[in-house]
Formats: sequence, C-alpha cells, structure tokens
Amino acid sequence: MRQLLKKLLKQSQPLTQSNSWLIVGLGNPGPNYQSNRHNIGQQVLDVMAQKQSLRFKSHKTGSLVAEYSNSGQKLILAKSQGFMNLSGAPVQKLLQFYSIPAEKLIVIHDELDLDFGDLRKKFDGGHAGHNGLRDISARCGTAYHRVRFGIGRPPGQMSVSDFVLQNFSSSEAKELPVLIELAIDHVLETATEKTT
Repeated sequence: MRQLLKKLLKQSQPLTQSNSWLIVGLGNPGPNYQSNRHNIGQQVLDVMAQKQSLRFKSHKTGSLVAEYSNSGQKLILAKSQGFMNLSGAPVQKLLQFYSIPAEKLIVIHDELDLDFGDLRKKFDGGHAGHNGLRDISARCGTAYHRVRFGIGRPPGQMSVSDFVLQNFSSSEAKELPVLIELAIDHVLETATEKTT
C-alpha cells in the first residue's frame, strides 16, 4: 500500500524545471542529410517522437521541438535547424528558455571512437574532435550527459567528413532499428536516474 501511495504522489507532481530534461539529437538540417551517420542523434529522436505520436514544431530558439512526459519527467526533444558545427547556440537558447541546467541536458551523437553498434552513456568530459559537442561545450560547459552512438572509423583512406556524411551501409541499416531502441533506452535510463 505504501508503495502504491508513493507512486501516486510521484505521478501527481507538477512538471517543473526540476524534473524536465532537454534531449538534443545532433545532426544537419534537411532531407539530404537525414539518413547520414552524422544525423543518428536526430534519427533517434524521430523514433522517440513517433513512438509517442508526437510531431516536431518550430520553436523560436531555432530548433524543432516535441514534448511529452515519462515517469514523472518532462522530456523536451529538440533538433536544431542549423548545421552540426553550430549546435551550441540553439542548445544554449533551449536551456535558457526552459530554465533547465546543463546537468539535465542529454545529447545524442555519432561517435567515431566506438565501433558500429556500440552505445555508451557518458557524463561530462571532452568532445573527442566532434564539432557539434565542441560548440555545445563552448556555450554550455561540459557538465552534460551524452549518449554516444558508435559509427566506427572510415575505411581505408576515406576522410572523416566524407564518412560521417554518408548514409549507413545496407548491412548497418538493417541493425539500426534495434540500436535506435537501445539508444532510446539509454536516454530514458538517464532521465529517470535518482542522481544526476
């Protein structure tokens, strides 16, 4: 009975900034980039929104935004309408608009230093050469959460920029639905952890 009462009290709490999370999927805008490796963060958010029957709407901060609640947490999904390398300003504006501290920011991004299929959570730290993270960290500090979606390194002599701006291979694309679900699990686990 006590457990049930606690659960009911938790559910009745208002969705204030203290239980709001900003979840940003990194990527570049427009259909030409939509399926690129570099846009996996936005692909994850698209699936999250689809599962909740949400539509992204233009927001005055220069992002597309969708909101819903999960386990007493308000989740604000955001995709910048600017290019990856300029992700910092839209993220900073979103944090300010919603009065959310950087510690309640989760950034989903592609990760060259992890093999394809390897997904990891991380809090704080450097950008490892990722220009989207570099710009966010310059604007918002480094004390935020990341969901790192491994894409591996480019084959042979291919440049990193060419590799990340290509679509996933056909064999990788077959694995994406399961991996995207795992990435969503990482996001939701982070947003419901007791300590941040």
